[in-house]
Amino acid sequence: MDTIVEADVKPFIQVTEVWVPKDGILELAAGSYGDLAEFEEASRRTSFAKGEGLPGKAWAEQRPVVLKGFDGSYFKRTEAAAEAGLTAAVAIPVFARKELKAVLVVLCGDDENRTGAIEIWAEQDGLLMLDDGYYGAARHFEWVSQHTHFPKGQGLPGGVWSAQAPMLFRDLGSGYRFIRADSAGKAGLTTGLGLPISVPGGVTYVLTLLSARGTPIAHRFEMWDARAERVGAEPSAVLADGICAREGALWTGEAEPEKRIKAWHGLIGRALGTGVPVVESGMPALTAGYDTMVALPIHKDGTVSHVVAWYV
Repeated sequence: MDTIVEADVKPFIQVTEVWVPKDGILELAAGSYGDLAEFEEASRRTSFAKGEGLPGKAWAEQRPVVLKGFDGSYFKRTEAAAEAGLTAAVAIPVFARKELKAVLVVLCGDDENRTGAIEIWAEQDGLLMLDDGYYGAARHFEWVSQHTHFPKGQGLPGGVWSAQAPMLFRDLGSGYRFIRADSAGKAGLTTGLGLPISVPGGVTYVLTLLSARGTPIAHRFEMWDARAERVGAEPSAVLADGICAREGALWTGEAEPEKRIKAWHGLIGRALGTGVPVVESGMPALTAGYDTMVALPIHKDGTVSHVVAWYV
């Protein structure tokens, strides 16, 4: 990623929302909308029953869902999305075993300069195949991805599958570990974040977020490890990996002093304590210099094993 954060860089993701179940419906708990005030207002007036709209579909089908066109679809806020220039969305359900904790929804616009990737990989016959994805202007990379599959342990999706833990890849265009390096380099993709998505029924899903310099998904990524073998009995998490456009690597190895966050302390601690994604915009609690922060808890066997955060 670039060594500085450029003020005029447009983010790949324009809206991020957290929908939580309450009395049998999904209600908006938090969101980051930038200057899309009318779409925010429409969202605050909306709720979703199970199976209704994009969040409700992810809840009912117990899987991540990609929607690359709103017209004529089950998307409920089509008119408001069109006025805001939003054209695609991804819904990621957050389950603790069979309990739905929340649905994280990200929405993007489509133009000739907006490049990045949000991919859903699903296990099929012993391989991870592309279930669906949104790529913006990265059309060739999308085609390559549709014709690529991963055995356990190979590439970013296969590595996440094998480890059952988040992974962060740097220098996608030149990294030998990234199977699609050549096409990633041509698309300008630089950083890849892979996340295991736990759903009832044991189906394997991996979410990958691939960030480009010109329209980054985030300027800063952090991976916090909350597994008992790493932190002991105390409900806390330690920084396991991270990268920042300004600072470079945020964690360089076991010799570095441990960075630890306790449950309920700060935004990362809130995601760890509640098991629910956190989205904050323009708050003093954010790391200086960022407008929006998203913290996504990763559940394994009913507890939070990791918290992954990104900052824009």
